Amino acid sequence: MKIVISGFYGLGNTGDEAILESIVDNLKDELDHPDLTVFSLSPKKTAGTYGVKSVYRGWRHDFKGKVKALREADLLISGGGGLLQDTYPTKFLFGPLPYYLLIVFLAKLCGTKVMFFSQGIGPVNSTWGKILMKVFANMANFITVRDQHSKDLLHKLGVNRPESVVTADIVFAFQKKEDTACIDSLPLKGDEKLVAVSVRPWFQHTDHYKQIGRALDQLIEEEGITPVFVPMEGHHDVKASNFVLDQMKHGDRCHLLGPDFLPNQYLNFISNCELTIGLRLHSLIFSALVAVPHIGISYDKKVESLLKRSGMWSYSFPLETLDAAQLVENSKKVLANHAELKAMIETNAQGMRRDALENIDMMKERFLK
Repeated sequence: MKIVISGFYGLGNTGDEAILESIVDNLKDELDHPDLTVFSLSPKKTAGTYGVKSVYRGWRHDFKGKVKALREADLLISGGGGLLQDTYPTKFLFGPLPYYLLIVFLAKLCGTKVMFFSQGIGPVNSTWGKILMKVFANMANFITVRDQHSKDLLHKLGVNRPESVVTADIVFAFQKKEDTACIDSLPLKGDEKLVAVSVRPWFQHTDHYKQIGRALDQLIEEEGITPVFVPMEGHHDVKASNFVLDQMKHGDRCHLLGPDFLPNQYLNFISNCELTIGLRLHSLIFSALVAVPHIGISYDKKVESLLKRSGMWSYSFPLETLDAAQLVENSKKVLANHAELKAMIETNAQGMRRDALENIDMMKERFLK
């Protein structure tokens, strides 16, 4: 079976690279020698890392390569991740939402079937974005989404022609391989109470840096934790991590991982932590995947949806209401009830893993010749 995979790949985002690795590993396990081509911004790196073919994803280069790949393919997998949204500026043909929908349109022109795969939909607030969704998203043959909010939004936007099914983020089917590169890179003694911290920039919001910094200082003093910042999108998250460190009295008792580790290496590191405090969705998914209790700071419905499914929403916060004192109190509760919460998360994650694998099973049922 020949499959083209379209997503936010080759740009160094740990969550998206984890999505790609999960898709590729599971397709190779479930299909007989699949012929996989990934549209990537770094095609040589993507091909070498995942053992696939790869074509440059942008419109300005190798358009013929994209057309050739789609004409020869049995299926376009669009996803996973939050591709169809207009949080970032969306113009006539520019922005993530028009790009991914035009790839869908191109696939249909080439006679190729399309599956939206484990996607998180929205937000879609612009008039132009809503028009694009109604016109082009209805061209898909089948849709799986990672949460109920995404399915509800599709219907609200008028995307009703293809069947849509709620599954889970495909990263819950990630195949973890033992790797100690992250923890080996840190000057640790081995008896630290490690807390993973994942922060990111989010438009005009900056108060979360101060609130997290204050909370970490207090937790260092009162709980003896060792915070380790996990930058899941390269220099963007390194910069955000340093903003937090600049607010802290005890920044010298924290560590910052390098920005170039692989998703599997970050996942292995998080598995050694007592707690994760995270903004990045996939830092929380990684935590749930290895049953590490986590406190999320939700900047988007997709984060809230994940936290409700993992069972940790009652300990977490919308970004706008984040408060250092409450974060300290919730962190202490989580640490005090660590074993109980770990068991709960493990059970919930097993359910989400089964749901994630449904993405592959349903793809086979509908498209395997």
